[in-house]
Amino acid sequence: MLKQNDTLSFPILIGDIGGTNARFCILLDANAEPVHLTSVKTADFENIDDAIQSVILDKTSIQPVSTILAIAGPIETDEIPLTNCHWVVRPKTMLADLGLKDVIVINDFEAQALAIASLGDDNRKTIGPQNPDMMASRVVLGPGTGLGVAGLVYARNMWFPVPGEGGHVDIGPRSPRDYQVFPHLETIEGRIAGEQILCGRGLVNLYRAVCAADGVSPAFSDPADVTATGLSGENPQAKETLSLFSTYLGRLAGDLALIFMARGGVYLAGGISQKIIPALELPEFRAAFEDKAPHRALMRSIPTHVVTHPQAALAGLSTYARTPGDFGLTLDGRRWQT
Repeated sequence: MLKQNDTLSFPILIGDIGGTNARFCILLDANAEPVHLTSVKTADFENIDDAIQSVILDKTSIQPVSTILAIAGPIETDEIPLTNCHWVVRPKTMLADLGLKDVIVINDFEAQALAIASLGDDNRKTIGPQNPDMMASRVVLGPGTGLGVAGLVYARNMWFPVPGEGGHVDIGPRSPRDYQVFPHLETIEGRIAGEQILCGRGLVNLYRAVCAADGVSPAFSDPADVTATGLSGENPQAKETLSLFSTYLGRLAGDLALIFMARGGVYLAGGISQKIIPALELPEFRAAFEDKAPHRALMRSIPTHVVTHPQAALAGLSTYARTPGDFGLTLDGRRWQT
């Protein structure tokens, strides 16, 4: 068994495997840009091996020696189910059938954390003060299908990604308007967690609660419709929904910044963040983020960014593949080799 920070063998197949989409690319060597960037619908293939064979191996003469996969699901055995699709990742089968000699599987938000270690201004949109980057701990939140959260701790001249289930922490009411809206939110076993509000279905949950508080019937059931009419201002409940969404996202982002002492910044990933940048640029998000007495001065010094890189997870995995020694990524029970 190789040590976790030994150089990986190229070419390397990189994969970001979500519940709906799977994205792949190949790194020929440590200095190369990714090639064969491909995205597929998981529903179109019976399993991940068939997808890799069909869209990668059958389309190129390049034979990957290693693969690094980020998956949306728990990694507990060598049978790794995805949370929101029918695929099961079986590393031993991949070694036997796909000509690979090294398979590494990590959590999808660990890949997002790896990405924010070196994300430049061309791949992020800063919200609030333009504070200089610091080589210090960072946090990434991803409101999308769910709410992913990960930390990135800087120590001993290395970055240590810290995955977790931070999207399921409690969120409670604070303002008078919150106390009008929160009683109408759909709960999970009586509890309102971050993911009940700060994701696609959470956005609709929040919109319906705002409508109930106002005594009007909901006009939309799709997150995209709530977002579009909220940004245009044509629907007052949708507009307030985005305002409250930004506020609650700011509060949670601020809480996580305090937990990790994230002087290196807080990064908003996920599909929703990019779509609502105009709402996040309004005062509510940063105001909620900074409103952490007695640490307002500290919070004002912490930058916040929206990740705009179209393939951030692939970029994070590629950075790790090129320089694994820069990262304290634990591979125990997550690496299989021939």
